[in-house]
Amino acid sequence: MSTELWYTERYEEHGAALSLKVREVLHREQSPYQTIEIFETEHFGTLMTLDGLVMLTDRDNFLYHEMMTHPALFTHPDPKRVLIIGGGDCGTLREVLRHPTVELAEQVELDERVTRVAERFFPLLCERNDDARARFHFQDGIAWVEHAKAGSYDLIIVDSTDPVGPAAGLFAEEFYAACWRALGEQGVLVAQSESPLLHANLIRQCQRRMRGAGFDSVDTIYFPQFAYPSGWWSATLARKGIARDAFRREDAEQMSGLQYYHAEMQAAAMVAPAFLLPTS
Repeated sequence: MSTELWYTERYEEHGAALSLKVREVLHREQSPYQTIEIFETEHFGTLMTLDGLVMLTDRDNFLYHEMMTHPALFTHPDPKRVLIIGGGDCGTLREVLRHPTVELAEQVELDERVTRVAERFFPLLCERNDDARARFHFQDGIAWVEHAKAGSYDLIIVDSTDPVGPAAGLFAEEFYAACWRALGEQGVLVAQSESPLLHANLIRQCQRRMRGAGFDSVDTIYFPQFAYPSGWWSATLARKGIARDAFRREDAEQMSGLQYYHAEMQAAAMVAPAFLLPTS
């Protein structure tokens, strides 16, 4: 009889699944909001799941965190004040704080336990948590944006889980409109928008709702992500008062220490597959 242990996340709606070979279970707890589990895998390092859904692994999280942050940050002419909604594992925060223009990065995460568990098991992702520019708020992100002063932020990053339960409101046009108001005259919103292959309708919906909320131009960023459904992921970026081709190329070319994003990726990642091109 096999004694191998595998972690499997099933995508029942699509008749598919992801499996990772596990060496041991490192941690399991029930927070006030969800079940948090940490596994040591055979080839993908440490794995975090929330309510049985993969959040990140050591091996491939750089893809997500770099593409959720750097394209948006290099789109803004001078990003100083950044708001992160969600992002409890702090990988997005780490990438934001690579940018010397950033003076304040506020992270609003509902479940504090996700951050505390990440600090223990993903220390590299959390290495900038003590940065003087970082601020942590453990509360509801939708309410935070609704109560933010108009023009408070240059960039808002919505690093959310799937659009179910408490996260569903983060995909609503009303939330995007609140983000538009909270952004300055020149502002950028970027939000994770699921798999192009499995959730094309959701991506179209995000684009439509962001435009409906008042954003001038909207593009989706595409990138590989092994540990997420279909292995292909996206983030949708909306601009307020910024030209569609805005890009601080020289600054992007000087960015070092990254594993996926580079200056040439900025435009390439926004090339949509044929089935997601706008229809007349």
